[in-house]
Amino acid sequence: MPDSLYTIPLERNDGSPATLGEYRGKVLLLVNVASKCGFTPQYEGLEALYERLHAQGFEVLAFPANDFMGQEPGSDAEIREFCSSTYGVTFPLFAKLHVKGDAQHPLYRYLTAGGGDPELAGDIGWNFNKFLVDREGRVIARWGSRTKPEDAELVEAIEKALAG
Repeated sequence: MPDSLYTIPLERNDGSPATLGEYRGKVLLLVNVASKCGFTPQYEGLEALYERLHAQGFEVLAFPANDFMGQEPGSDAEIREFCSSTYGVTFPLFAKLHVKGDAQHPLYRYLTAGGGDPELAGDIGWNFNKFLVDREGRVIARWGSRTKPEDAELVEAIEKALAG
């Protein structure tokens, strides 16, 4: 497992290389997303959170994955168009990756290992799992699909991390 999530190589939705090091010093909410899921309307709440808290150093980072019942079948370009036209998404989208299984992306290996915190470890159960990362790059909280972006527990944890 990498020492830091900041060094894990990633690919943006447009195909350009990236690392989370670009977001060092910010509070991050990492979400595995899908366009054809019952939880897909959470994009709206994620965008609202992003718009409200971005200026304070908050980022929503979306990672499309087709790991659950084929609910993200599109290409990266199709995903980008869907998110933009349907939900007005302006937060960063990354290239489609795997969040579970033998082909699990190193970022999700790190996250499902709890980022070093065994209490936060565990497999991804479905789309729209959320991991909160503090300004130092530590995974500090995790929520499943049923927790909506506007739920008080999630919002309070983000606000506390931003204030901290």
